[in-house]
Amino acid sequence: MHKEFLMGNEAIAIGALSAGVNFVSGYPGTPSTEVLETVAKRNPGNVYVEWSVNEKAAMEAAAGAAYSGARTLVTMKQVGLNVACDPLMSLEYIGVKGGMVIMVADDPGPISSQTEQDTRTFASFSKVPVFDPSSVQEAYEMIREAFAYSEEWKTPVLFRATTRVDHGYESIEVADPGEYEQHQAEGFQKDSSRWVIFPKLSVKNHALIEQRNAQLSRTLSEYPRNFVLPAAGRYAGDRMGKGIATHGINFTYVEDSLGGDDRPQILRVGTPFPFPDQLALEFLRDKEEVLCVEELDPVIERALLAVCGRHGLSVRIRGKLTGDMPLSGENTVDIVSQALADFLADPALRPGTDLLPDAPPLPVRPPVLCAGCPHRASFYAVKQAMKGQKTFYGGDIGCYTLGNAQPLDMCDTCLCMGAGINIAQGVRRMAPDTKCFAFVGDSTFFASGITGVVNAFYNQADMTLIVLDNSTTAMTGHQPHPGTGRTVMGQVVEKVSIEKVLRAIGLSVVETVNPLDLSLAVETVKKVSEEKGVKAIIFKAPCVALERSSLRAAVDAGRCIGCRKCIRELGCPALGVKAGKAVIDASQCTGCMLCSKVCPADAIRLR
Repeated sequence: MHKEFLMGNEAIAIGALSAGVNFVSGYPGTPSTEVLETVAKRNPGNVYVEWSVNEKAAMEAAAGAAYSGARTLVTMKQVGLNVACDPLMSLEYIGVKGGMVIMVADDPGPISSQTEQDTRTFASFSKVPVFDPSSVQEAYEMIREAFAYSEEWKTPVLFRATTRVDHGYESIEVADPGEYEQHQAEGFQKDSSRWVIFPKLSVKNHALIEQRNAQLSRTLSEYPRNFVLPAAGRYAGDRMGKGIATHGINFTYVEDSLGGDDRPQILRVGTPFPFPDQLALEFLRDKEEVLCVEELDPVIERALLAVCGRHGLSVRIRGKLTGDMPLSGENTVDIVSQALADFLADPALRPGTDLLPDAPPLPVRPPVLCAGCPHRASFYAVKQAMKGQKTFYGGDIGCYTLGNAQPLDMCDTCLCMGAGINIAQGVRRMAPDTKCFAFVGDSTFFASGITGVVNAFYNQADMTLIVLDNSTTAMTGHQPHPGTGRTVMGQVVEKVSIEKVLRAIGLSVVETVNPLDLSLAVETVKKVSEEKGVKAIIFKAPCVALERSSLRAAVDAGRCIGCRKCIRELGCPALGVKAGKAVIDASQCTGCMLCSKVCPADAIRLR
C-alpha cells in the first residue's frame, strides 16, 4: 500500500484496477470522464479500454464481457444512463457472470448537465443495487466491494458518485500494482435458457430478483458502509429522541456542520437500494424525529417512512417532503448547517457571518465559445446567409450549445444529444415556410445523430444538417471518437468519414467547407439551403485547443472607426474596447481572423 493525492474519479479508476477489472467502456461526460481516462493512463497492460460511440453501446459491450466472466466497468454521467437504460433494464433480468459495475456520475446543481437526475431513484426503478460513496477514500474502497457484490449476487450494480466526490481531492491509501487482484475471463458459454430474454424467462427472473433484493436488504444492513454513529457530547442525553439520516457527500457536510464530538445519532446510508431496512429499524426505535439530509430526491426519507409504516413506528420523518430541506439543487455546508440548527434548535450551528463582508461580489463569467473557435464562424456564416428569412436552428449538446448566447443567438432549442436533428423535422412539418437547420458536433453525430438523419431521409424531411466537425470531443476534454482515427488505447485506426456515412444514407448534397473561409461558407449555406430534401454541410476546422496558431491579430487604431461591429456581431472574448477603439487581447487571440472579415474599415491585420 502507498499514499497518493487523488481526484475522486482517479481513485475510482485505481480501485477498479486493483479489483482486477478486465474490460472498461464508457462515453465521456462531465463529471465522469476522468474515470475511464485514468484507467487508460494507469493500464497495467491487461485491461481492455474503449470510448464507445455512446452509453448504450458501452453498456452492451460490457455486458458481453461480463457474460464471459470478465469484471467490467462502464462509465457515464447521469443523463448518459438514460441512453443506456434500455439494455440495463433487460440486463437486470438476465444477470451477469463476472462482476459488472456501472459508474454513474450524478451532477446536483446541475453544474454541467441538463438535469438533476438522482441515480438512487433509478436504482429502485430498475431494481439494480446502488453504492453511494461519501469521500474519495471511500470511493476507492467501495468500488472494489461493488465488484465483489456484483459477482456474488450475479447482478450489475450501480456506483453513484456525485460531482463533489468525483472532482474532490484527498490523500488516500491505495494498493501497489503488484497487489492488484487478477481475474481471468473463462469466455462465453452457450446457454440460451440463461442468456436469451423471452417472456417466460423474464417472469421467472423477476420473481427471483425481488427475492434477491429482499435478501440483499438484510445483508446490506450489516455492510460496513451502512452504519449508525452513536450520539456524543451535548447531544447524547436529552437529545436522544432526535437523529439524522444522510448519505454520500452530505454525510461529510453533516460532520462538518456539527464539528468536533458533539452530535446526535446519525444513520449513514451507503447503499440506498436495496435499503438496509433492519439497520434503519434499529436506528428508528428510540427516535421521535429524524431529519433526512440528502440530495437530490427524498430517497432515504421515503424509505424511512416505509419502515415506520411497516413496523408501526410513530417517528416523525422530516426532510424534503416536509419542507425542512430544499426540494432541488445542490446542498452546501451552509444549507445543511442551517437545517441542523433549526432541527436541533441549536443557534450555534447556524452558518457563520461572511469573513470578508466588504469584499466585492465575484464577477459573472458566463460560458462562451473560445476565442478562435471555428463554431463561431460556422454559426455566423449561417446567420449571414439566412438574413431576412424565417428560420429555425435546432441545437444540440456540446460546445456548440454556446451558440445560443448573444450576439450569435443561433440555438433555438437544446434537449439532449442528437435531438436537434429530429426536432428540426417536427418544426418543419408544422411550419413549412420555415428554413430548418440542425446543428450537431462530430462526436455527437456518431453518438446519436446518425439515426436522426436516417429518420429525416426515410420520411422525406426538408432540412439542412450542419455538422460542426472540429475533430474531437471538445467539451468533455478532447477524447477521441470514430472520426479521429485513434482510440483511447493509442491504436491508429481508419477514420469513419462523416461525409461517406451521409452519402451512404442517401444524401446527394453534402458539402465540406472551412467555416473560417467566411465568404465561401456563406455562399455554401445559401446554395445548399435552397436544395430540397435532406442536405448537409460539414463545417470542418480543428478545435483551437488542439491546433493553435502562433499568429495574432491586432487593430490598427488609425483605421478603426469605433463602430464595434466586430464585438456586436461575433462576441469573441479576445475583442474589447479601449478609448472608443476596438482592441484585441493577444493572450486570447488565436489568429483565426474572422474579425478581420467582419470589420468594415479593414482595421484588423495579422501582426
